[in-house]
Amino acid sequence: MKKVGDLNMAYVSYVFAFFLVLNLISFLVPRKLSKIEIYATTFFAYSYGLTTDMVLDLHYNLYGYFSYGFQWLSLLGIIMYFPSISFLFLNFFPMEKRMRSKIAYILVWTVFSTGVEWLIVQTDFFYYNGWKLWYSALLYPLIFMVLIGNLKLVRKHMEP
Repeated sequence: MKKVGDLNMAYVSYVFAFFLVLNLISFLVPRKLSKIEIYATTFFAYSYGLTTDMVLDLHYNLYGYFSYGFQWLSLLGIIMYFPSISFLFLNFFPMEKRMRSKIAYILVWTVFSTGVEWLIVQTDFFYYNGWKLWYSALLYPLIFMVLIGNLKLVRKHMEP
């Protein structure tokens, strides 16, 4: 494991540039979610991701950002990544389509997310310490279904 001071900042800057692009896309795409849905689902995604990372990274040390322990750069990455990805995923989720379309959508996002994770692991931004990429590939559909369930819960509580 590298120390934060030993990072290849060129690779790290590419990851942050990618996160910045995701955020720009999130702000520029036509919105299908209401402002309260965006707020509730992105805050949930941030909280869900941060909680998961605290347990799997800081408690079990299965993976991490940069090096073991807390780093401000990793928090910035989490703030930039989880809300934008959850918004983009939910904003275009085919809620009114057939189950086949929903499953295909989740699988496409799973492949995309697994690919992004693999690329990020190739940089100094993220490392595995007992974690395997295929664990993530198996968990992404569940994570996406939890996000969908949260959006449905938000919509249910918005009804008069």
